[in-house]
Amino acid sequence: MKVISTAIADVLVIEPKVFGDDRGFFFESFNSRDFERETGIKRDFVQDNHSKSFKNVLRGLHYQIKRPQGKLVRVVQGEVFDVAVDLRRSSKTFGRWVGVHLSAGNKRQFWIPEGFAHGFLVISETAEFLYKATDYYAPEYERSLLWNDPAIGIDWPFHGKPILAEKDAAAAVLDCAEVFA
Repeated sequence: MKVISTAIADVLVIEPKVFGDDRGFFFESFNSRDFERETGIKRDFVQDNHSKSFKNVLRGLHYQIKRPQGKLVRVVQGEVFDVAVDLRRSSKTFGRWVGVHLSAGNKRQFWIPEGFAHGFLVISETAEFLYKATDYYAPEYERSLLWNDPAIGIDWPFHGKPILAEKDAAAAVLDCAEVFA
């Protein structure tokens, strides 16, 4: 695997080693020992999630204020623009975001550590998205950060309006959001 740094040091892009020939391809999508050795991150993943969404669906920006989740995410069908926003007030990168294109074609994964809001926009007609999470979903602690908060300034790659869940349309701006210490 190849680990690629981003503009926020704790957020990483992971490129697996893919073995392909005229029959197709094979790659190891996760190996705990290799992940720890290459990233220096030791986490136990306790929950896997799988979602399917349509073009221009924007999911997020979600986080859990208590029982925060680290997420290792990837796309197995289609393409998304995936975003992490640093919500750790003590961090030098508080309020900053980083985004990456994930697709079935590039097979990249994105590591979003605890203390970040996470969301994605579907660019292809449909996309299937897989999440490995370091803690269980706890709806009572789930929060949403407004996807288009000008204080954050995410440059989403679409024209028009995204398709949002009600909770995401009514999400808090950074100045009013609960954040991490």
